Amino acid sequence: MTPVAFTPVVLIAEELAPAAIDVLAHDFDVRHVDGTDRPALLAALSEAHAVIVRSATQIDAEAVAAAPRLKVVARAGVGLDNVEVSAATARGVMVVNAPTSNIVSAAEQALALLLAVARNTASASAALKAGEWKRSKYTGVEIQGKTVGVVGLGRIGVLFAQRIAAFGTRLIAYDPYVQPARAAQLGVRLVGLEELLRESDFISIHLPKTPETVGLIGEKELAIVKPGVRIINAARGGLIDEQALADAIAEGRVGGAGIDVYSKEPCTASPLFAFDNVVATPHLGASTAEAQDKAGLAVAKSVKLALQGEFVPDAVNVQAGGVVAEDVRPLLPLAEKLGKVFTAVAGGVAASVTVEVRGEAVANEVSVLKLATTKGLFASVVEEQVTYVNAPLFAADRGVEVELTTFADSAEEPTLVTVRGALPDGRTVSVSGTVVVSGTRETIKLTEVDGFDIELTADGILLFFRYADRPGVVGAIGSILGESGVNIAAMQVARREAGGEALMTLTVDSSVGAELLTQSADVIGATAASAADLRDE
Repeated sequence: MTPVAFTPVVLIAEELAPAAIDVLAHDFDVRHVDGTDRPALLAALSEAHAVIVRSATQIDAEAVAAAPRLKVVARAGVGLDNVEVSAATARGVMVVNAPTSNIVSAAEQALALLLAVARNTASASAALKAGEWKRSKYTGVEIQGKTVGVVGLGRIGVLFAQRIAAFGTRLIAYDPYVQPARAAQLGVRLVGLEELLRESDFISIHLPKTPETVGLIGEKELAIVKPGVRIINAARGGLIDEQALADAIAEGRVGGAGIDVYSKEPCTASPLFAFDNVVATPHLGASTAEAQDKAGLAVAKSVKLALQGEFVPDAVNVQAGGVVAEDVRPLLPLAEKLGKVFTAVAGGVAASVTVEVRGEAVANEVSVLKLATTKGLFASVVEEQVTYVNAPLFAADRGVEVELTTFADSAEEPTLVTVRGALPDGRTVSVSGTVVVSGTRETIKLTEVDGFDIELTADGILLFFRYADRPGVVGAIGSILGESGVNIAAMQVARREAGGEALMTLTVDSSVGAELLTQSADVIGATAASAADLRDE
């Protein structure tokens, strides 16, 4: 008897481009289900080897449990809010997305908002349709010859800068994670945030949403902007304080705004909606036919690769390349967290980074630790999901060289990992850590931060303050955080000598925005303050 050929089942839970379905149809049993019909979805998942969703279908722990054959979950888009990655990972299910599918659409949306705000397009259109012909009321401004400030030079920020440059603009940018030489190649001059705010006629924001960028532009920042500036945010809600922006527009300090994203979505009521010189859209950055088609094609190709046992470039929860030794696996999250802490403490991109591995683990192949560190270095820097695959691309785009060195000796720990980097201003920053094993429990510990010896669990949200050692600092920090409803879970202070430079490290239970971090630093006269989010993704 001839054996029956096995054909994997690919379940499509939401609308997908015909071209994407064609990628799968020849090799797999393609089935369709309404992902919003929960009982139907769970029943269909029982035979699925892969499921493709957009944003309406929830793939949570229950859905994963209902799919015993599931090998891959594909999100035809960038965000993964509707996919419980941890549940999939625990079951060994690969999760893929389409991280670059919408970058052109997002850049063009920011450009469209800028043009609309400059020429009062939306309000003039609404007035004319209402029977008013008032040309003088809607006089706008030209873009040529103006200074455009780009906040964030990631992939979308670069695309926006390249497009707006064609209008004959002068480009400046704020991004502490991009080297000046890279910006110069793009025809952009890097400046500090305050200088950008003071000089720009137009400001467009292209940052990821992290504890450090939430509330980055608030009342204090809007008080120093160039009068009449027009501000665009098509990146993430919450980067601008919406009430503070509305107040600045009402006072005439800001000449207009184009807003596509909001601190809470869906958003149907905002103080910004009261102004004719505000163009507001309902998060349309990725809402183009082309972006949707690109996302569908990208994940269809990834699903095909995954089910055929091939390498998957856009996997977000699977290590890249080869077998990782048992002794090395616990060091992967350590290296990634050290990369995140390094970026936070450095406060900018390093020209070069060295990952030093000392101790027992170096008897194995440990090159994957360089990859894990690189992933951590850029996790809070770029808008896209950083994976083991794309992390080296982000480093190359920013001119950051990451090297690996190994030493068989370790004075105190079985294995010690140190991330050390040279910054453009000549400073050297280092962070070190290890994995402490107690029975079956493994705990990641920070052992050193920029020359200060510490011993703190590397978990949750960490705050770092550098200041001159003196009485009363701990109490002052506790008071200001407590008044803001932020609970301190753990704290450690290290100093070089009594009355000398000190480093306070705190673990807190909730995110601390840029404004509160700055306020806290000002209260104690800190010379540097930063935050690192080490929570599991």
